[in-house]
Parts: sequence; C-alpha cells; structure tokens
Amino acid sequence: MPSDCRGLAVTCASEAAAAAFDHAVAGYLGYRLDTAARVAACLDLDPGFCLGQVLRGYLTLAAFNQATVPAAREALAAAEAASAAATPREKAHVAALDAWVDGRLDELLARWEAIVRDHPRDVLAFRLHHFNAFWLGRPEQMLSLVEAALPQWDLGLPGRGAMLACRAFANEECGNYTVAENAGREAIALDPGDIWATHAVAHVLEMQGRRSEGIGLLGALEPHWQGGNNLLHHLWWHRALYHLEREEFGEVLALYDRGFRNLASPLVAAQPDLYIDIQNAASMLFRLTLLDVDVGDRWGELADKAEGRIGDCLNPFTLPHWMMALVHTGRFQAAEAFLAALDRAAAATGTIGDLVRRYARPVSAAVLAHGRGRHHEAVELMRPALGGMYRLGGSHAQQDVLEQLFADAAVKAGAKADVRLMLERLAGRHPLPPERRIGYRRLLS
Repeated sequence: MPSDCRGLAVTCASEAAAAAFDHAVAGYLGYRLDTAARVAACLDLDPGFCLGQVLRGYLTLAAFNQATVPAAREALAAAEAASAAATPREKAHVAALDAWVDGRLDELLARWEAIVRDHPRDVLAFRLHHFNAFWLGRPEQMLSLVEAALPQWDLGLPGRGAMLACRAFANEECGNYTVAENAGREAIALDPGDIWATHAVAHVLEMQGRRSEGIGLLGALEPHWQGGNNLLHHLWWHRALYHLEREEFGEVLALYDRGFRNLASPLVAAQPDLYIDIQNAASMLFRLTLLDVDVGDRWGELADKAEGRIGDCLNPFTLPHWMMALVHTGRFQAAEAFLAALDRAAAATGTIGDLVRRYARPVSAAVLAHGRGRHHEAVELMRPALGGMYRLGGSHAQQDVLEQLFADAAVKAGAKADVRLMLERLAGRHPLPPERRIGYRRLLS
C-alpha cells in the first residue's frame, strides 16, 4: 500500500497518486494559490482516492461560504463511496468531513483530535483542527494539540515547519510571546516563504508594539511570497496596522488599495467576498473612520457584497464586518434584513446558532445602533457579550476592532463606567497600555 511522505498509509491506486496527494497537502500548508489545482491533479490520477476526495471537501468548506456546501457534499459522497477499502484513519477523516458538512463543529474538532492522538504525524487533521479551533475562538485547543503532537515530528520531516508555525500562532494567541516568536522565527529560518510563520511573528510584534520591526520583517520577507493565496492580503493588513499606529494614514490607504483590497488583483477577482479579505477591509475602514480619516467611497463595494451574503453565517466573526459595510453606506433597510437573518440563525441549534445568538447578533446590532448615533443602545447591546466575544474567533488583533466599537460608543454615550470597564479590560488583556494604542488614547482624556 502506498504511503504519504510522513509514512502514513494511503489507499490509492499508485505511488504517483500518493505523491500528488503530498503535493496538494503541501500546497494547503503553504497557502499556495494553486492548491485546488493540485487536488484536482491528484484526483485525475485516481478519482477513487478516498482521502483525496476528503481533501477536496475540506478545502471547499474552508471558504466559509454557504454557496460552496453542495460541492462539499459531492466530495463527501465520493469519499464515502471510496471508503470501503480505506484505512481506519482515512475513514475517520470521512466522518470528520461529514461532521463539518452538517455543521457539527464540536464533533468535528473532537474527531480531528482523535486522529492526531492516534497518528501525530497526520498533518492534515492537525492543520485543519488548528484552522477551525481558531475560527471558533478556542486558542487553548490549538495550543494543547500542537504541544502534544510536535514531539513526534523529527527534524527534517516534511511539514515540520508548518507545525512550528502553528506552535508560534497558538502560543501568541495564548499570550506566550517568547515561545511564539522563537517558534515562528525557527520556521522562517527553515523556509523564508512560510507565510503562516511570518503571520505568527507579525502578531507578536503587533501585540508588543514593535511596529518598526514589523514593517521591516514584512518588507524583507515579501519577495518570498510569490504564489501565495489570499493570506498575503492579511499580511499587508498587518503592515497597515503598524502604519496606522504611527499615524501614517496615507500609507495605510495605499496598502489598502494596492495590497489587501486591490480590486484589480486576480486574487480578489477570483474570490471577491472571501471572509478574511472582507474582515481586513471592513475593520481597517472602520478604524480609520473612528479616527476621522476620510476613506472615500471604499465602503461601497463591500456593502454590495454584504447584501449578497445576507443569511450566510458560516463564519460568525465576519458578520459584524458585513454590518459595518451596510451601515457606513447608509443601507439601513438591508441592515435590518441582515439582523432578521441573524435572528433566524440564532434560533438554530448547534455551535453556529449559539455563537450567533450570544455574540454575533448583539455585536452586529451594536454596529447598526452605533452607525445610527444610538450610542447608549450600542453599549447596552454589547456589554453582555464582551466577556465571551472572543468565541466568535479571530485573533486579538482582529477582535480589537470590536472593542474599539464598544469604547467609542461608551465615550459618545457618556457612559463613564463602561469607559472604565474597557480600560480595565485593555489593561488585563493586552501587553501595551492604552496610551500606546491609537484607538484608545481618547479614553484617557
């Protein structure tokens, strides 16, 4: 029976198909733009490759777009049809894909954890767990799995750099900045084009206020990013955050237009409403607007796409960002329809329904209230959600825009107790004092 490059048996027709599967997995780990083409090439060699079909389904769902779910169901059906002769590990992947397609997300994480426990070198189960645990606001699960699996990864084993990059990001999100930076820089030394490792170190530098270092790091490594996918936009967004803190607003807008929201880019043209790109764009425009920076007509194309995604709640953290675009273009009727769709999603059982009900719906309603000048209402809507808002997913740097929303509403509502509440949260949860962060200095006046 063929094996993958880490020694795990795969049920496929040939060594060539196994090698093509390794190539596809490497593309996924490396955020390569051609990953889908690599998967297709693998399945061309062996359409009945069970784990290849699972990978196709996984990558389809990773877009967090309701319109792609039927394609994922097709991949699941193909995987199930090919699973009769599959190994128990491969069948466990089929069961995980079934859980994801059906929205059973707690079961999904548990299934991947079980696979990694039994097969610590199953980098696909590990990396997808890392991805989904992050978007479910569970950094503690990210960290526990990487620390358990990494000792089984020998030096030189293909994918070790990706494991180190995940160790870096998980530790950063859990506040272990020294471990995070060391792991990330070790991964970059192995491969200067490791986008996820670079991303993890960029987060450390953001959290510690090392903005000049961050600009230098991203500028030095950018030549190694050729062939990368939309995560490149997120790295440019990080660079823009450094410039924002330095009050270099012209550079921020230039990075917006030529970098992370370049509407002429083939990456944007291929996926114009990809969740991470929308988050990057809307959160930066919102930050700039709070600072009274003129952002021109940039909100308009985001709002057009928001109207097309009403009712799609597969990534709860994106939902307040869609609302920002609707509000800042005055599309209040669409905003109300958006909230009505969130009410329907909140009534559903399961992980997504719970996240929408507890956090995404009240925060999105607060965005609308804030945009209408009803600042006291925005504060009242958000206050109960603050303690668990991180469960929406997103990093500390990404969640910050929602905290800025609450802070701005509290200041404008004259709610001194809530301003004090936010100052105490900032002091307890962020290594930098508010006076060193541009979005919060006004709280101290």
